[in-house]
Amino acid sequence: MLGMTGQTAEHLRRLREAPVRGLIVRLAVPTIASMLITAFYNVVDAWFVGMLDTQSVAAVGIAFPAMAVIQAVGFFFGHGSGNTMARMMGARDRHGARRMAAVGVVCSALCGCLIAAGGVVCLRPLALAMGSTETILPYAEDYLEVTLLGAPAMCAALTLNNQLRFQGMAALAMAGIVSGAVLNCVLDPLFIFGLGWGVRGAAAATVASQAVSLGVLWHLNRRHGVVPVRLRAFAPTRAALGEVVRGGAPSLFRQGLACLATAALNHAAGAYGDAAIAAMSIVTRIAMFLGAALVGFGQGFQPVCAFAYGARQWRRVYEGFAFLSGAGGVFLAAVAAIGWVWAPEVVGAFRADDPAVRAIGGSALRWQLATLVLSAWIVPCNMMMQAIRKPVRASVLAASRQGLFFIPAVALLPCFWGLTGVQVSQSVADVLAALLALPLTVPTLRALRQDRPA
Repeated sequence: MLGMTGQTAEHLRRLREAPVRGLIVRLAVPTIASMLITAFYNVVDAWFVGMLDTQSVAAVGIAFPAMAVIQAVGFFFGHGSGNTMARMMGARDRHGARRMAAVGVVCSALCGCLIAAGGVVCLRPLALAMGSTETILPYAEDYLEVTLLGAPAMCAALTLNNQLRFQGMAALAMAGIVSGAVLNCVLDPLFIFGLGWGVRGAAAATVASQAVSLGVLWHLNRRHGVVPVRLRAFAPTRAALGEVVRGGAPSLFRQGLACLATAALNHAAGAYGDAAIAAMSIVTRIAMFLGAALVGFGQGFQPVCAFAYGARQWRRVYEGFAFLSGAGGVFLAAVAAIGWVWAPEVVGAFRADDPAVRAIGGSALRWQLATLVLSAWIVPCNMMMQAIRKPVRASVLAASRQGLFFIPAVALLPCFWGLTGVQVSQSVADVLAALLALPLTVPTLRALRQDRPA
């Protein structure tokens, strides 16, 4: 048996035998809470920055691609090692799971150091490449410089958080995330206004909060994790790194393309002024908040999915997918209907004294809400393929929305429809990604439903 204690053995028994719906809900509640809280403090961050000026709000949007790269590394190593750990737990390979835990965290922190060094050296060209205008550039450089210095802690914290989730210890992962999120909400006004650091203070609050999250996650993992990280188990063999690549590549594609997609969005919006960049930055954060519950729900599904697949419980994987997609669709449809009515007011809450930001953002948000429910199909497809180690199909699904469809859409549609083309690009990408997921996922679902390997 993998675990050496009665508590661990009982935990693994629940993963193997508990009713799927109840198990997913139990694991999802903490992850939904942590995702919502994380998304909320991103929104709060934008709200506090919005009290400064339009250029500061736009600077946060310009820096978003850099944050996406940091997240891509954290999710790559977290999902890559975590997926493998869950399957090894299902197959009762304790030694292998320990090795993967150490490889994931250490390699993630090292990559974060490389991001920090390279980004700070190339700060100005990096800001321009991500879509900054000359008027936004000083603010973007201030925000970016501090954010990049925190990359090692951010990468390691995201990796450790995801490893805990894949162990089925979602409550511990939530505790680490919530501690940083709450601290961020306290530090934002202190650093931005109390110390007079402006937009640089917003970045400093985020970095400090992530460092605290890492410390809390490390402590909880060492004391209560099923597979605690032991640095002496660090052995970056070709086989171990190959498992990380196969399990984490879809996340790397998804988050990496989010970087390129946001840069493309910034460039497209920049043609219509700083207000357009600021408006699209606000809409991006609102959309992330609205989708956070579904992503958290899916993160409760993934450890169940990976563990069941490793234990050869094929039908159990299908049942979990059907539950996630159905419940997620009902929830997103309700959220979209409510958000549609109040879209201009929601955007205006961030920059009430700039009517251009409100008008542009309100229209863009309504377009995005029109296809929000499709995420209840797109996201579960990607998460399932990643968890059952179908790296090619998972990577295509991960790349489809942002890379295959959104980037071309945001480059081409403004040529015909102007600013409306920028605003509608996200919805076009949603529709095309949902259609692509049908042939890539339906055959797998049929096999799983018949209780046979996909």
